[in-house]
Amino acid sequence: MLREIVRIDEKKCNGCGLCVPNCHEGALQIIDGKARLISELMCDGLGACLGHCPEGAITIETREADAYDETLVIAQMVKSGKNTVFAHLKHLQEHQETEYLRQATTWLKANRESLPFSISEVHEWLHGGEKKPEVKQNAGCGCAGSAPQAFAAASGFKMADPGSQQGPLPSELTQWPVQLHLINPGAAYFQGCDLLVAADCVAFSHGDFHRTFLTGKKLVIACPKLDQSKETYLQKLIRLVDEARVNTITVVIMEVPCCGGLVQMVQQAVAMARRRVPVKAVVVGIRGDILSDDWMYV
Repeated sequence: MLREIVRIDEKKCNGCGLCVPNCHEGALQIIDGKARLISELMCDGLGACLGHCPEGAITIETREADAYDETLVIAQMVKSGKNTVFAHLKHLQEHQETEYLRQATTWLKANRESLPFSISEVHEWLHGGEKKPEVKQNAGCGCAGSAPQAFAAASGFKMADPGSQQGPLPSELTQWPVQLHLINPGAAYFQGCDLLVAADCVAFSHGDFHRTFLTGKKLVIACPKLDQSKETYLQKLIRLVDEARVNTITVVIMEVPCCGGLVQMVQQAVAMARRRVPVKAVVVGIRGDILSDDWMYV
């Protein structure tokens, strides 16, 4: 599978840090005076950081890539030094990527004899110790609104009577972000999930969107007419099928003709993926009624 990812030329990088705030995924940090990609998992390859490197040190390379493998990533990061490794581990911890963090620390323990630092230092860094990487103050922020988060459904909302139409309805959303441009297919909460791919307008048209469609699913949203970089969408959907190994995909669109492009995109992604998953297509009318609800052969 082809994947786009950031490549940093350390000889050109002067450590100015202008790229860091423009990485929406928070995957870039300035460490030891150089920009470092501390999380290939979080790099979405959109290249928002490209226009903010005055030295031309950042490029996007397209390469054939296997499914994300944390053990290979941590082994490669060791070559960049202790501070890069520690920043990567902390990044996984802060983004609640517990399984990848476990894989990384397991590899480090198994290879402790060849590490340029001690396992005790790793433990101290992850659990609030004083030894921290030398990172610029503005580094590692990215866009807080696009940082991957998992949480319980209906947080803070209660209904006295589930059948009542009065009072606030509970939210069934359990992850953030949801926009397809911003989601990271490698996020742990997508692993083995039932995926809901919804056109932007559906939630505003169908009054009971959360209970009807979202309960028990992870959500991504997109507009097949207005959104740009459809190829990026296609590659992310393929990764969700092959790497996250989603269980099922439900596509919910509006009855308007342009919305059909979202179903076609999901069909194309599943056809290009190595795995096959069941796909359901639901069409919602502009008045909010469900016009069709059918499983599809892909």
